[in-house]
Amino acid sequence: MEILWVLLALLMLGFVVGPLALRRRRGIELVPPGHPDAADPANYGFVLQEELDIRMPGPDKDLLDVLDLVQRTQDYRAAAQLLAGTAAEGELRWQRVQAFAGAASLELQQRPSGVSDTPGGQWLRVWRAEHPKDAGGAAVHAEFLVQQAWRTAAPGTDDFRIIIEEAKTACGEAALLAPGDPIPYIVELSVARGLGYPREEFEQLWLKILDRAPAHMGAHLAALHYWCEKWHGSRELAYSFAEAAAARAPRGSLLAAMPLFAVFEHLPEVNLVASFYQSEVVTRAIHGALHAEHSARADDPMLAHVRHLLVFFLVRSERWAEAMGELIHIDGHVGALPWTLSPDPAAEFAVYRALAVAGYEANGGSPATLPH
Repeated sequence: MEILWVLLALLMLGFVVGPLALRRRRGIELVPPGHPDAADPANYGFVLQEELDIRMPGPDKDLLDVLDLVQRTQDYRAAAQLLAGTAAEGELRWQRVQAFAGAASLELQQRPSGVSDTPGGQWLRVWRAEHPKDAGGAAVHAEFLVQQAWRTAAPGTDDFRIIIEEAKTACGEAALLAPGDPIPYIVELSVARGLGYPREEFEQLWLKILDRAPAHMGAHLAALHYWCEKWHGSRELAYSFAEAAAARAPRGSLLAAMPLFAVFEHLPEVNLVASFYQSEVVTRAIHGALHAEHSARADDPMLAHVRHLLVFFLVRSERWAEAMGELIHIDGHVGALPWTLSPDPAAEFAVYRALAVAGYEANGGSPATLPH
């Protein structure tokens, strides 16, 4: 038995040391910061790690200005006006609903009710109380409850179920206020995952979204979680869902990148195959995402999400120049997968960025050769 444990330990050590040795063979060697040979991301105009914005995947100046105003004054009216002027069926409205809900949820976490004289997120409660028929406020409130459930309680517990059931009710109320708006139903996708909707019930919910916004990338990403192996589906079902979305994607849609997100959701916890990131399934998904990126509108709000995930896969695949090409578009904002899964998204992003720079320079690249 002791021999088996020793062999297992040696095997795991090989998987840790192997990638480092591979980097050295290809000209990438880890050196301390400040070392003369250390690649410096600042040479490319990249933002300092401590200045990376973890709130958003990419810039949305109107949203950030309003968020700052609302949190500083605790007055919801600017948020209500911004949502009222944002198209209901678009990706941008969904991102803004998530951002306002997330801000209120984080405020409440920092200043809980009963502990602080001015509990966090008070502006959202006032918004709902003063304008109960405002569809924007209702959608933000529903998403706020969803985020509270996932942030403060474990799925399957009584506390989680109480909050998520309240979120389900709030989704229904928001849907009644705006019958053509897909967002209340998109919010409910997280409820469906948390409560474990039967497949028939989930599919009925999904049809309501397709009726209102058939090419909504944010909705597809939210639905993908339900079909994943770790929730209520399987690897095969998740891949099938993602590939079907990519196949029916209209021209210019980022839905062609869905298979890359499905691959990410099913990455092995321990990668026992050194060439996994050069495998056919990963390479095909990367190429699909690159094709989607190149055909998408430059102002598509979901483009940053695709680019962030591409950085992760391109670095892992040692496709350094392509990774650098993505970084010049997204650097400065890290509020997206895969970084948001880390306790320190900025630090996680900075590691991959540094690897991309090191790999790029080890293969002859420099700031002068990087196209902008």
